[in-house]
Amino acid sequence: MQALFVHGLGRTPLSGLPLMARLRRAGVHAQAFGYSATWADADAISARLTRRLVGMAQSSGAAPGYVVIGHSLGGVLLRDALAALPDGVPRPRHVFLLGSPQTASRLAQALRDWWVFRAWAGDCGRLLGSAQRMARIAALAQRTTGIVGTRSLPMLRRWFGNEANDGVVAESEVSATWISDWVRLPQTHTWLPSSRQVSQVILDRLRGTGA
Repeated sequence: MQALFVHGLGRTPLSGLPLMARLRRAGVHAQAFGYSATWADADAISARLTRRLVGMAQSSGAAPGYVVIGHSLGGVLLRDALAALPDGVPRPRHVFLLGSPQTASRLAQALRDWWVFRAWAGDCGRLLGSAQRMARIAALAQRTTGIVGTRSLPMLRRWFGNEANDGVVAESEVSATWISDWVRLPQTHTWLPSSRQVSQVILDRLRGTGA
């Protein structure tokens, strides 16, 4: 089994090292896809990710196949890249989305006028804050598990009120009717890829012992 991890905005493949190490110890060939939101626009990153997925699908064969894991923006980019896979290319057997928004991020919308955020997040930041662009990214047909963090900070009530959130996205922002498998964990957004609980959820699903 192969697995590809795609990190979130402002992070690097290093953020997935704990997760990938645990997957490898369980016999999964885990690797990461890196990108820079500061220097590349979302379409260019997604196109490069699609090519990476094509290569992974061709090398994995029909069995045991491959799975993909996207943290935050990484899940958005994965959905966009998967929609662009050519006909005949095998799709992943399972998709894992860790705190990945399905609608426009209210935090990205709140920060979009700050020049520091615009320079740092680039076109990817504009994507996350755009209801129109986020709505154009297709739903997934593959089996998908959504992992949602519920540990926030009181200072963030300015954006989230009393709604459950992980400090970056609210639960309503990561929700979608096509995601049937939901797991809520007491984790913050940033540390979802490092969480042992997240790793265990993924391994349980891969072993067929999860819901």
